[in-house]
Parts: sequence; C-alpha cells; structure tokens
Amino acid sequence: MKITVIAFAALRDALGQSRCVVEIPEAGTGADLKETLAAGYPRFRDLIRASRVAKGVDFIDPGTPLSDGDEVVLIPPVSGGNLPPAVLLTTDPLDGNSLQAAATTPRCGAVVRFEGTVRSPSGGKTVRYLEYEAYEEMARASMERIMDEAREQSPLGLQFLHHRLGRVEVGEASVVAVASAPHRDQAFAVCRLLIEKLKADVPIWKKETFEDGSVWVGAPGECGHDQPAGESKTK
Repeated sequence: MKITVIAFAALRDALGQSRCVVEIPEAGTGADLKETLAAGYPRFRDLIRASRVAKGVDFIDPGTPLSDGDEVVLIPPVSGGNLPPAVLLTTDPLDGNSLQAAATTPRCGAVVRFEGTVRSPSGGKTVRYLEYEAYEEMARASMERIMDEAREQSPLGLQFLHHRLGRVEVGEASVVAVASAPHRDQAFAVCRLLIEKLKADVPIWKKETFEDGSVWVGAPGECGHDQPAGESKTK
C-alpha cells in the first residue's frame, strides 16, 4: 500500500523533498514506514528512526497500523541532524556526556546512562589494557535490532548504544548505553535492555592483556576465564 509522507526541517533536507510516497506491506505500521524509508536513505537512517509519526495534528504509536492512501507527517527531533548515531562501533574514545545530552528532551523526565569501563586488577592480576574485536557487519545489525526493541519500549525517548573496538586503556569507557523516557522506571528498563542484550547477542570479543600474557575472556580452557571480567559499572 502507498503512504504519503510529509517531512519538515532537517528531515526534509535529508530527503531532498517535502513530500514523498512510500510503499509498505498491507497492515504495515508507522515503524514499518520508517524502516522502509530508512532503507532508501541509509545515510540518514538515525534521523529517520529518531523521527516521530503523526497523522493530522496527533502523534501516533509506532505500532499503529496504517491504511492505503494515508498521509502522515514525520517529525524530526528538535536537535535534528545534530543527533549522534544511535548505534556506533568505533576505535575512538566514547563521549558519554554528549550522548546523555542528546537523549535529554523536554518530553522525557528521566535519562539513564550506563558506562562500562576497563578495570584493574582482574582475577588477581594487573590489567594493562583490553582489546575488543567484532564481526562488525553482524554486530551492527544485532545492535540495530536491539535499538528497535528499545524504541518500541520507549517511543517518546531517545536511545544510544556505542561500543569501542581495538585497544582500550584502564579507566577508559568500552561501552556506553543511554536511554531517556517519560518516567524513571521505563528509562532504567530500556537502558538495562540495551546493555544486557548487547552482552548476550552481539558478536564482540574481549581480550585482557596482563604483564605475563593475555587471555580471551569467556573462552574455555587455556584461552580464557570462565567468567567475564575487565569492566566496571559507572553512571
């Protein structure tokens, strides 16, 4: 079915037009509409996903089914194209402060931020540094799926999930997860979902380097510890 999309501000500039027609499957939802549009404009995926769907003068839930011939408006966030990417794998230092600021909006009364930082000692040994390796294409896809679930739980909020790759020194952040929501319980739950799903489902591996050698964390036998180590939790 065909849906007419009206865009404003940064989103209009990103699409290069103020109106366009998007085809989605029968019984498709507002979330399906945004995903279809994002697939056509991958460079602006984060901006499209961060935008809200409205019909007339009212916002609608992302899971609300649309009908053939509907006309909807995509409302970009106030910060528009200045939003950091929702999902990021990088060898550069992470900036939790900027992510927290980006997730802070007038419509949300709670922002929760988790940082995992490299700690020492671990297992009774002094840690020199950690190294992270990822199957990057699959890792990004997995992180995007986690982000989709987070958005369903908090459609009015903003969420970010960033992870370091390569060498990370003791005291530096290896992962940052940020979630905002109208209420604190919802923000805590969404932030926990981001970090717990990341640890369980995303193919990122961690190697601890000590003075007398190194070990892949989580690998059995001589290749690693039986229990994960090397991170501490901060807010």
